[in-house]
Amino acid sequence: MCVGLPMQVLEMHGTHALCEADGQTELIDMILVGDQVQGTWILNFLGAAREILAPESAKQMRQALAALQAVNQISDPQVQLDELFADLIGREPPLPEHLRAQLPHKG
Repeated sequence: MCVGLPMQVLEMHGTHALCEADGQTELIDMILVGDQVQGTWILNFLGAAREILAPESAKQMRQALAALQAVNQISDPQVQLDELFADLIGREPPLPEHLRAQLPHKG
């Protein structure tokens, strides 16, 4: 399975950017998203930026990835998975509009 990883642009080099996440740097192909300024969050998928991310979206993705890693190391009693999925706790995620339209109407 392949997973897109949020990374932050450090500097542009032509059609590529040096990007960083969790202390790891990688030269990312930026041809699909164009030149970006330092600090921009991108979604890296197999060495290429697929989309620009809002900082809050990047944060949520990074927390979800941390939660997955924590589940793999669940022996740590200090792990609080609810904190890593704070945006999902206490609410039911909404369906996209095209799926809501298919629900039978009550009434």
